[in-house]
Amino acid sequence: MIRFFDIIFSLLGIIILSPFFIIIYVWIRLESPGDGFYVQQRIGRFGQPFGLYKFRSMRVGADRNGELTIGNDNRITRIGGFLRKYKIDELPQLFNVLKGEMSLVGPRPEVERYVKLYSDVQRQVLNVRPGITDYASIQYADENTILGQAEDPEREYIEHIMPDKIRINMQYINNHTLKEYFKIILLTIQKVL
Repeated sequence: MIRFFDIIFSLLGIIILSPFFIIIYVWIRLESPGDGFYVQQRIGRFGQPFGLYKFRSMRVGADRNGELTIGNDNRITRIGGFLRKYKIDELPQLFNVLKGEMSLVGPRPEVERYVKLYSDVQRQVLNVRPGITDYASIQYADENTILGQAEDPEREYIEHIMPDKIRINMQYINNHTLKEYFKIILLTIQKVL
């Protein structure tokens, strides 16, 4: 049933938001050279890699300097800061949802280098489709700021934030119901607004 709502909501979202997608894409291209979209390999359900779609919010090639975005990262473009602040950069993931690689709700997919650090218990997050939003995304909406204040951001992420996000995600994984699905969607809308 959740997959049914994923298809309906992602399709409606793509149709309704398509004029805005075009405007945002052109705006990104006008501000900085390069494609308006960014595709990053993430690890999905059952450990399968897939290309996660985003609006490009950083300068082209910025990911070569590390995957974590920390505080007021100077790699972020002016429009990128705006897109990230309101989570608009995540909207192209509606295409990932439509393709079945993601769900609207589920643990945020990680890059492979962090998934390799998962314990056997933590790997349980790979048993469900990754999502655009989850309880951990809501709780850690200010993750960039937290990492920006850390003495060693990479260590802070690996030792504290990542395990805590997985712990929080287990709440949804262990109660993977339609009621929780809609609750998380509503909480996310509330948080963004």
